[in-house]
Amino acid sequence: MELKRVVVTGLGALTPVGNTVPEFWENLVNGVSGAGPITHFDASKFKTQFACEVKNFNATDFIDRKEARKMDLYTQYAITAAKEAVTDAGIDVEKEDLNRIGVIFGVGIGGIHTFEEEVINYAQTKDTIGPRFNPFFIPKMIADIASGQISMIYGFHGPNFTTTSACASSSNAIADAFNYIRLGKANMIVTGGAEAAIFPAGVGGFNAMNALSTRNDDPTHASRPFSASRDGFVMGEGAGCLILEELEHAKARGAKIYAELAGTGASADAYHITASHPEGLGAKLVMTSALEDAGLQPEDIDYINVHGTSTPVGDISEVKAIQALFGEHAYKLNISSTKSMTGHLLGAAGAVEAIASVLSVKNDVVPPTINHEEGDNDENIDYNLNFTFNKAQHRTVRAALSNTFGFGGHNACVIVKKYTE
Repeated sequence: MELKRVVVTGLGALTPVGNTVPEFWENLVNGVSGAGPITHFDASKFKTQFACEVKNFNATDFIDRKEARKMDLYTQYAITAAKEAVTDAGIDVEKEDLNRIGVIFGVGIGGIHTFEEEVINYAQTKDTIGPRFNPFFIPKMIADIASGQISMIYGFHGPNFTTTSACASSSNAIADAFNYIRLGKANMIVTGGAEAAIFPAGVGGFNAMNALSTRNDDPTHASRPFSASRDGFVMGEGAGCLILEELEHAKARGAKIYAELAGTGASADAYHITASHPEGLGAKLVMTSALEDAGLQPEDIDYINVHGTSTPVGDISEVKAIQALFGEHAYKLNISSTKSMTGHLLGAAGAVEAIASVLSVKNDVVPPTINHEEGDNDENIDYNLNFTFNKAQHRTVRAALSNTFGFGGHNACVIVKKYTE
């Protein structure tokens, strides 16, 4: 069976550094940090009091007020990004076979804010008025509901489900969407991821693990991947959406093509519930798998959008994996962590970083890894590698690889390349 070619024909982004794709990309290239004091709740007693929040978001600008009340924030984010992507792709629902368009979204946690609110309300009222829960509690909270809601808005009847693999969730969603299309089971898939976990349970939980940066006096410089002074990741939130489409279908309707999705990979560290393998074995395996799937050699990659969370162990293990796989070519690559600007969007990270990779390929620009200071070097990291510190670099980007790794040892990788006939 000959596999179909898959291209990217639409993009949507709602992020801490921009509420649309053009704004997101401009701020990435200019090295703008999305970090600041937490506003979603009073974090004054938490070890970490800052995050990368979405700014100036009003759900009713995109969703009917009555319907928005039935949705957790992460679903609102997902719908907003999906609407931008569908519009960007120019999808005409009156002309398309809606049975051949699906929705596959990723989320790491889901409706944690809804869960938190309902449990608190129950605990406060159970002894006076008994167990009372909002009738929309379950459909607001469950992880799969964002993909379901998107399908209902447009009437898309194709494959519809959610992937959950912690911070690799939306990269796995993209991989699943890719495979449905190239196997001929769909013409288009609306794919990506969303997350909205900057609430007491989310921040408190990660604080209890000592996973978050506590640089409360300097939030915008807290996410500093590959620097010796890094002290944990910065939580982010938002959504990213890509329209994946079978090439001949895209050409037939005259769609614009951003890039081609060349291949994907998945692996497990099988090592630890939260820590990556110290030698990056799972990371090397997933990149190798993605290259094989894409039919590419290591020398064909010009840019790696790394997982790069700004954690002491994770950054080192990913660098080791890159050096082990790419050898001498590792020194010809550009490497950057856009999490230095967006923070870590958890289950939405893969989608947002895939968009950054697509735009890097399209525009021949590599966004920077910000916040590295001269001399702030970790003895375990080889600084002869090009981490694209502090300033974007213009170069030809034939193909870009995007890594996402999640708690539980889940690894996912997506490769995009320039589209050619």
